[in-house]
Amino acid sequence: MKILRLKRIILLSIFCFAVGCMVNPAKPTPSKTEPKTFYGPENQYYYFTAAQVQRNKGNLDKAVSLLQKAIEIVPDSAYLQRELATVYLQNKENDKAIEVLEGVLQKNPNDLKSLIIYGGIKQVRKESDDAIVIYEKILSIDPKQQRIYAMLGGLYMENGNLERAAEVFNRELENFPGSYTGHFYLGRIYAKQGKLKEAETKFRKALELKPDRSEPGFELVEIYKTRKETKKVIGLYQEILRRNPANVRAAMELGYYYHQRGMKKEAEKYLAKLGLRSQNEFEVIINVIQLYIDFKKFDDALVVINGMLKGNPDNPDIHHLAGISYYGIKDNDMALFHFEKVTQTSRFFQDAVVHVAFIYQDQQNNEKAIQFLSSAIAKDPENPDFKYYLGTFYEETEDYINAEDNIKKAIEIDPDNPRYYFRLGVVYDKWNKKDASIETMQKVIALDPKHANALNYLGYTYADLGRNLDEAERLIKEALKFKPNDGYITDSLGWVYYKKGQFDKALEYIKKAVELVPDDPIMLEHMGDVYRKLNDKPNALKFYQKSLKVKEKDKEALEEKIRQLNPTGS
Repeated sequence: MKILRLKRIILLSIFCFAVGCMVNPAKPTPSKTEPKTFYGPENQYYYFTAAQVQRNKGNLDKAVSLLQKAIEIVPDSAYLQRELATVYLQNKENDKAIEVLEGVLQKNPNDLKSLIIYGGIKQVRKESDDAIVIYEKILSIDPKQQRIYAMLGGLYMENGNLERAAEVFNRELENFPGSYTGHFYLGRIYAKQGKLKEAETKFRKALELKPDRSEPGFELVEIYKTRKETKKVIGLYQEILRRNPANVRAAMELGYYYHQRGMKKEAEKYLAKLGLRSQNEFEVIINVIQLYIDFKKFDDALVVINGMLKGNPDNPDIHHLAGISYYGIKDNDMALFHFEKVTQTSRFFQDAVVHVAFIYQDQQNNEKAIQFLSSAIAKDPENPDFKYYLGTFYEETEDYINAEDNIKKAIEIDPDNPRYYFRLGVVYDKWNKKDASIETMQKVIALDPKHANALNYLGYTYADLGRNLDEAERLIKEALKFKPNDGYITDSLGWVYYKKGQFDKALEYIKKAVELVPDDPIMLEHMGDVYRKLNDKPNALKFYQKSLKVKEKDKEALEEKIRQLNPTGS
């Protein structure tokens, strides 16, 4: 996990290096085409400074507008255009950022700072082949751009091209012999290639360069575990702990390692101490989550958690972790036992309450879930999420009056929460109060214009009702900007085209939606409807029958469609 964090830090540092991240922005350096003096109320520096003020306040749209005015005055300023691109990035408008950067690079293909930002965007967008080409170009222009080696080598490693990755990090060491990242990542490559002796040498060198860093030590531990060198494993964990006695991960892994080898007393010694530390050091809890629960290693987690409980049997945070782990292995009785020990003093109290309610729901006992949430509300009447979840459980039982009442109570406490309004809109839709649903979804979008699910829901509702079809198309296309590979949103766009009578276009999108979500009964029925309009009865019948197999209720209308196409049932 810390390796991943290191990678994120490296990527962020590249962006900061490229654009000059600053709290108090400095005056932009004039280019040859820019005047060297800035004066008067409306010059490029005035707009640039005003843009930075708005950017620091989070008013990104205003910052964009001001930077555009600055660029109108100095259209050839690569600096200002890079600033505009970074604001677009902050505003999650990556396409616009790319457009600006491509304009800069068209005029100056070797603009290093623009190339660095451009490569970073491509990498974030998972367009790794493009990012690789850009990073290789940067290093061909300036081999001293040390930060780029880590990004380029990392991309080759992600693509499984370990030979090219090794070549990149060796190039880094040629230019920077004392590079920690060069030695460290070469160690990881050699380990993946099974060259454990070479990997060990590189990790040892990385430790020598930065003895305070624990990552090489943990990598070495894995090598010694592979070789079954128990003494070296234990010795290295203890070495890490000597350097940093507060290293939670080393203590946790060493305790678990002792447990695996049947060395119960030694295991208990480390894990019980972690339990005691967890009372005051939340990092202990975070490490359990990161090392075991995030990766769904629930059995392993329980070894560590139960050991920690011996040192601190009343810690509600540890009981919460136990509840999650038992829930993960489907032992609901033990999960309930531990979740119910999570008191209101715990930061996980709300999560534990919701987990208990969902366990009761899993047991087909919505009534008990409702009772439990109601008792939680009595203890914490100002908690809007409890009222919200209570509303969703009433929704599950089709008690829409109580569902509406509780979600509205949540909104009274937190009136600007789009999640609550979205759920209320869904309740109204299920209740067949379409106008109320539309009005509520409009409220969600007003609160959060980038709420893809609300954009889609409103667009699909319009389409299903056969009204405002142009607006429906606009809304759903907007939703797809934020979730481009979402099958449900893709189906909605296809359904708009179906309602517009554009059946070939409808087929294109609904077919893609079914590829993304193969077993959704509504999408399969939509496919049948489109084929029926295209007079392709065999395919229409095929998809209606597929839909019928997975549809759980309200089958009558679908069965009638099948009868119309196949009256004999043959």
